Amino acid sequence: MKEHLKLGLEELKDIIKQSASGDVRAQEKLYRMFAPKMFGVCMRYAKDRTEAEDNLQDGFVNVFTNLKKFRHEGSFEGWVRRIMVNVSLSKYRKQHILYPVEDVGKYETQSFTGNILEKISADELINLIQELPPRYRMVFNLFVMEGLSHQEIGEAMKITEGTSKSNLARARDILKRKVEKLYGKRKTNANYTA
Repeated sequence: MKEHLKLGLEELKDIIKQSASGDVRAQEKLYRMFAPKMFGVCMRYAKDRTEAEDNLQDGFVNVFTNLKKFRHEGSFEGWVRRIMVNVSLSKYRKQHILYPVEDVGKYETQSFTGNILEKISADELINLIQELPPRYRMVFNLFVMEGLSHQEIGEAMKITEGTSKSNLARARDILKRKVEKLYGKRKTNANYTA
């Protein structure tokens, strides 16, 4: 069982307060409790493991710098996660120029259904997502994994809502093709609706 789940809410609150006051041992404990899960978050947004490790480190620098601002009103894990996503987004924006794409129409209604997704493991799906072009991977993760709306994604990535929709549709289309290539196209189109 995860270490922070074993702790009571008051114990976690105490570790957070100690960390905020500069207690290095408490900070180390907090890091060990949340780093493995947050590394997974960073991996989804990074082009490779090295970038994910950099984002994780930068994210925890931000966590410890801003720890006094955490009000204990919501999930601490959710607060840390949001920081990791924001660090990843910030690094992405610095590295990539985003071009608006407005031809959403032909992609908008495509979705996966049926048995094709039952045959692919979570690890295989994560690897396929990692292979997406960076802007598609970012939009896909923000929409699917983080549950952001296209308006929120647009604001976060400094793109239009239409571009967000288009990038998500293209990401889905690329993933569909990769999954079909891995598992062979079905004889009927029952597993994929357009």
